[in-house]
Order: sequence, then structure tokens, then C-alpha cells
Amino acid sequence: MEFSLIFYIALFIIAVLYSSVGHAGASGYIAVMTLFSIAPAVIKPTALLLNCLVSLIGTYQFYRTGHFSKPLFLRFVLPSVAFAFLGGYINLPLKIFNIILGIILFYTAFVFFLEKKAVQLRPLPSSAVGIPVGAGIGLLSGLIGVGGGIFLTPILIRFKWASAKTAAAVSAPFILVNSLFGLAGIAVSKSALPEIPLLLFLPVLFGGMIGSYFGSARFSEMTIKKLLAVVLIVAGIKLLIAR
Repeated sequence: MEFSLIFYIALFIIAVLYSSVGHAGASGYIAVMTLFSIAPAVIKPTALLLNCLVSLIGTYQFYRTGHFSKPLFLRFVLPSVAFAFLGGYINLPLKIFNIILGIILFYTAFVFFLEKKAVQLRPLPSSAVGIPVGAGIGLLSGLIGVGGGIFLTPILIRFKWASAKTAAAVSAPFILVNSLFGLAGIAVSKSALPEIPLLLFLPVLFGGMIGSYFGSARFSEMTIKKLLAVVLIVAGIKLLIAR
């Protein structure tokens, strides 16, 4: 596969933006690949592979700066992995579903843009809450071909279970695990993953390094929320234009 310089620049920008809030960029990569008319069978596994790279970098950066919460991470990731595998295995038409999710992401982004101050955090959610929420996010992640950060991070912040940076620090490894299991589901259902040029990984590698560094060590909590709102808008647009 041969791509133009604009394609690689777009991947780089998405990696910088998404990684700054602990995400890996799958929804953005999918949008770009869709616009460049890449085959649908290639898009989903490619986005998940790029996700793995960027989320691995983000996991290191946000953990290194002390924002990671192991109890919060385990509360959601354990029930999500099996359902991420299941979602990757299933291949369903999701047009109406994507429209609903896109509208939800737009609404969440609007709320984050309006927030002006920090909020008082609540205690960690119980297992009775974490299990179904994690399972639902895992299933959606596998079905759509994303790592789940666009769902998990807004939930953690809106329900006041984590600050913006802690939510980012939890989302990065969550995305990594779910992307791996989503890829496993695709591999099982299709027997093989498509060949992906190594050059495709370079812009997201450098973008992920830059974005996760500034997100974890330089940007304020409020800046993270505003950037997250932009990420959700990009993700929402992707869902609304999905084929």
C-alpha cells in the first residue's frame, strides 16, 4: 500500500492529540483510512495495531509521572477483555449504532467544553458497577475496532471517579489490553491479519511520544479536558461517517 504525505501527517496529528489524553487514536485512524478509501477489512486490524503502539507509550508516560490508579484500572479492565475478544470476533453492520454513539460523544464533548473548574472526586465504583460497564466498553471496543478509551475516560470523569490525568493514565493500559484482545478476536475469525507497511507505524510512534509526554507532564487538568473534548468530537465524526 502506498500513501501520500498528507495521510502520514494526519496520522501523526491524531497520535499527538489522542495520546495527550491517554488515548491511542483508533477512531481517528479509522476516520483517516476511511477518507483515503482503504479496504474496510484492513482498517479495523490496522487501527488496533497502531493503537497498541501508542497506548504502550502512553501507559509508560502516565505511569512514570505517578497518575496511574491500579484499583481503578482493575475494576474495569478485567471484565472488558473477554468482551473485547468477542467484539473483535463478531462482524456486524453497525450504522445506526454508530450514529447513536456519535451523538453521545458530541454531547459529552460539549459538557467538557463548558466545565470551568475541578470537581470533588467520589469513591471508586463497586464491582457491581465496574463489571457491566467494563464488559460493555470491551464489547463496543471490539465491535467498532477501537481500544475503548473514548468511552472509559468520559465515564471516569463524568461520574467523578478520577481526575482527568488519572483517567488518562487508566485509559492508556485499558486501551492496550482491549486492543490486543480485539486483534486476537479478528485473527481467530479471519485466520490471518492483513500485511501492514512498517512505515505506517513511524508517524504514530513519534506522535504518541510527543503527545503522551505533554499530556502526562506538562498540560493542566483543564487542558486535558479541553483536548479530550476535541478527541471526542473527532471520534464522534468518525462514527457518524462510518460506512
